[in-house]
Amino acid sequence: MDVPFVIRQRLEELGLEQRDLARAARVTESYVSQILTRKKAPPAPHRTDIYDRMDKFLKLPAGELARVADLQRKEELKRELGDGHTPLHREVRELLLRKCNPEKSEQIRALFEQQPFGELERLVTQKLLDVSKVDTDVFHLSAKHATLLDGLVNSWDVDLATFALEVVLNPRVVAEPVHRFEFVEATEPAAAEPGLESFLRDRSLSGGATREELAFLKGLRFRFNGRRPTALYYYRELQSLRDPLHFRVHDSPAD
Repeated sequence: MDVPFVIRQRLEELGLEQRDLARAARVTESYVSQILTRKKAPPAPHRTDIYDRMDKFLKLPAGELARVADLQRKEELKRELGDGHTPLHREVRELLLRKCNPEKSEQIRALFEQQPFGELERLVTQKLLDVSKVDTDVFHLSAKHATLLDGLVNSWDVDLATFALEVVLNPRVVAEPVHRFEFVEATEPAAAEPGLESFLRDRSLSGGATREELAFLKGLRFRFNGRRPTALYYYRELQSLRDPLHFRVHDSPAD
């Protein structure tokens, strides 16, 4: 069930037309038509009050269309990210496991297969693509890209506690083979990341985040040669923070 379905159903039940809804919602009939035909995505609930007017006109419970829109956006986001159990591309996953630190390969494989949305696999894959200058992204991988990476990447390693990443490229191909990416703690306040601000504004991404989780996200600092994290990055980081597989509970020392 999505926003177009609910609206169409209520219009039919009430014997109303699109133009009537457009007038009540104070938008153009063309705008309503594009939403109902799925040519335009329904707006984020926190960015508009159109749903309140539509709810009233369609005699729906207050907040109903906003709730449906929020669920629809989350489902679309899940479809975009995947479920984490399916490889981004089988040849690429096998390449990652073959090139990673041998002492961590089984642990890395388990994380790839268990993480919701495949955060670690996507993070590592994108970094390998970036430093190797392979012209694609994690959403458009192919066996050809795996072959290219195989010849360019010697090895990679990750600190699973901090997610600091080291990539070693083939020294016969590149002049600077070693690349390191890490989160660093700032010693003084820094300007807010635009991606973080977008993440906080989009309640479909940041909704439900606790004060402690937000403090953690706001404290992240990056050294990515001018590349800045997006709102989607912070969403993935939030999911990683909530994943119990990423943390180990230590017993308190005896008195």
